[in-house]
Amino acid sequence: MKVAFASSDNLHIDQHFGWAEKFSLWEVRPETAAFIGFTEVETHGDDAEDKIKARIAALEGCALVYVTQIGGPAAAKLVAHRIHPLKSKGEEETIAEVVEKLQQVLNNNPPPWLRKALLKDEKTN
Repeated sequence: MKVAFASSDNLHIDQHFGWAEKFSLWEVRPETAAFIGFTEVETHGDDAEDKIKARIAALEGCALVYVTQIGGPAAAKLVAHRIHPLKSKGEEETIAEVVEKLQQVLNNNPPPWLRKALLKDEKTN
């Protein structure tokens, strides 16, 4: 499944969803994980709604997005687009550590919402 990380340096999850200008993209499977590139946010307006729409468009195809913070309306809109937002523990946690933990969850007993996200991705491939 494709997972996005709000990151300024491709090492740490250090960005608020609404302020992130780019996201690091990873393909994460139970046994493998790989960095697959960046997606940049293209905003076409200054209001909050435009910022949210631009970020959702940039994250198309992602199952999860990790951020430091996200507002309730933005989180609800992501979920409506089948992208699940998750808050990281902050800059002390690296993307590599989160990917490793995510793989452990996928290999054991993932919660139903995560299992569904993984199966959704497999259906599109």
